[in-house]
Amino acid sequence: MAATHFGSCGRWNTHVPNSSLRGELRRELTAARAATDHLFDVISPDALYQRPIEERHRLIFYLGHLDAFDWNLLARRSMSESSFHPSFDSLFERGIDPAPGQAPADTKADWPARAEVGQYNARARHWIDEHLDELDPWVLQMAIEHRLMHAETLAYLMHNLPYTEKQGESPVAATALPVAPNPLVRIAAGPVRLGTPRDTFGWDNEHLAHTVDVPEFAISKYKISNREYLDFVREGGVAPNFWTREQGEWLWRGMFGAVPLPLDWPVWTTWQQAQAYANWRGLALPAEAQWQKAAAMQQPDPARDNFGFERWDPVPVQAAEDDGNPAAAPVQMTGNGWEWTRDLFAPFAGFEAHPAYPGYSADFFDGQHYVMKGASPRTGHLLVRPGFRNWFRPEYPYMYAGFRLVER
Repeated sequence: MAATHFGSCGRWNTHVPNSSLRGELRRELTAARAATDHLFDVISPDALYQRPIEERHRLIFYLGHLDAFDWNLLARRSMSESSFHPSFDSLFERGIDPAPGQAPADTKADWPARAEVGQYNARARHWIDEHLDELDPWVLQMAIEHRLMHAETLAYLMHNLPYTEKQGESPVAATALPVAPNPLVRIAAGPVRLGTPRDTFGWDNEHLAHTVDVPEFAISKYKISNREYLDFVREGGVAPNFWTREQGEWLWRGMFGAVPLPLDWPVWTTWQQAQAYANWRGLALPAEAQWQKAAAMQQPDPARDNFGFERWDPVPVQAAEDDGNPAAAPVQMTGNGWEWTRDLFAPFAGFEAHPAYPGYSADFFDGQHYVMKGASPRTGHLLVRPGFRNWFRPEYPYMYAGFRLVER
């Protein structure tokens, strides 16, 4: 059966890669599956039916969703394959992004057994693996990157499970480095490209790539640290989701354990908290174009900057600042936590929804989500490209997201 090449719609890329590139896609799919499979090995069997964040699905949904998404996208829609389990295709098809206080009303009994979901996943994977060379490479990369996005989603969901429901190494607070001053560094005026060229893989909101002229500005050398934000909390600011108070002391609520608040780690906050802190300082969150201009001064490195599943928790904001960084460049723009911008998530001029996943971006052009840039410790390396854009609601407290500031 011939594949339906969604790339032929509109102006989307249609080239068929050579065997070397197809082999690379196969390796990336295998690695992405391994990353998400590992997450389900970290949690206890009972935790699979818990809902660690009330506004999100139970974890059992994500066990089925990853392979149901691949199956629905690559087999049913791309190649018109007949469904072998229609109810699971529908049940696990799409996640949710409800407004606060609109939690789903399902119960544990509404979900199938883990073994049933495992059988469905295995059959879906077998079909995809057998037909991999027939699939549209652009749509195949969409499936791979979608899985990597959910590897991060699952991580922050799991972060909110009780420690008794998961197994791993407890975080070690980094105390060797002093908390450095956080000066504003000047970024020269000039052009910067936003987005990704049409002939290069990217999600629909990344296109069309275009150039923006950015006036000179100044931006924090480091992400705002827990130490800086603690001063704000002491004056009445709201403490982040990742802090907890015990016996009069602040602790960092890590993935596998709590430790005394590491003052030199980045603070992870909501957009609202970041904006309130910026107002308190008399500064502002950067625009997307400003952020991109500053980030272009440094090539990302997963071990140094902390992304690509290198760690579960942050590292100091000034870690390895002299390792490949220009002296006047901001540090860790990509890694150690996403960074909020002040820009609402909106389409670039010339936006076209991709026909294989038309709601991916368009459903969120609602004036209720803000752009985030960069990466967190749990961001896959394929998503670390200059054009990639992430977004969340301003009050959402669970993301691995921090911020830095610019002059008003």
